[in-house]
Amino acid sequence: MIYTSLSSSLLHPMVESPVVEDSTQNARILICIPAYNEAKRIGEIIIKARKYASEVLVYDDGSIDNTAEVASAAGATVIRNARNNGYGVAINTLFGAAREKNADFMITLDSDGQHDPDDIPRILKAMEKEAFDIVIGSRFLDDQNRNRIPAYRNFGIRTITRFTQSASYPHLTDAQSGFRGYSKKALAKINLFEQGMAVSTEILLRAREENLLIKEIPISINYDVENPSTYDPTSHGVGVLYSVIQYISLRHPLAFYGLPGIALLIGAIAFLNYGLMVYGSYRHSSIEYIVSAVGFGVVGVVLLATGVILYTITALLKGKIRQN
Repeated sequence: MIYTSLSSSLLHPMVESPVVEDSTQNARILICIPAYNEAKRIGEIIIKARKYASEVLVYDDGSIDNTAEVASAAGATVIRNARNNGYGVAINTLFGAAREKNADFMITLDSDGQHDPDDIPRILKAMEKEAFDIVIGSRFLDDQNRNRIPAYRNFGIRTITRFTQSASYPHLTDAQSGFRGYSKKALAKINLFEQGMAVSTEILLRAREENLLIKEIPISINYDVENPSTYDPTSHGVGVLYSVIQYISLRHPLAFYGLPGIALLIGAIAFLNYGLMVYGSYRHSSIEYIVSAVGFGVVGVVLLATGVILYTITALLKGKIRQN
């Protein structure tokens, strides 16, 4: 990866000094923008975002246009990757950069012009004055913005949000918003592994695990942009669902594997009992019930054993982490 920046203020004579609240005047505010082929819009976004930032950091994810050059000329520090690795890698990299730069607050927003950088001060206020660890700009808290969301995106976002609610924060309205703020505490606590679009959900799952405080605020959204989304909604939804299932299975193995295992064992006993009743009454062996009982029993035992083993491993790992 290549870091580039332009330090000469003569290149930016029209850019004003950062406009921040008094309480955040001395805070290090890092605004992070993952970008892929956004040369047409990213310059304007950076110039607006710089008013509220100590530094604007752009992750150029293998763009084949001149996104990196435009971003650098607008005053951003650019992390340039040679090939397109996806949104998850971009967010992971930006989290790492924020920690390295010792940022007090990190704000992420999209590079396609959907988000308005002028909403940044309200996100900062919720973290600084109200002490929230993560602040999410929601598209569903304002009626006007909610009604502007295309129907297919509305359905997809709400469906993904419901899955995320089940394993994280039950009152979330927009689990897929890329306009977010993170405090220094959140940056330190959240370690990410996802490399695709499901990283947005993983962040919320990790945050819930660490008992971080989250708030949503209404933001303005602009869907009148060219190609507002570069990912496939179906694969995105499947990835998020897999991420949620994976999280629940590892964090609550007894419930995820053990309860279905017990249910299957009960079913096996019921099938076996009915098969014995048929044999006792009619002296006729019911092969289908015996086979069903054996099948249910084997799967039930496997699931129950898996739950117990994973629970034991998790408990041991947690104990080891506490000791360290």
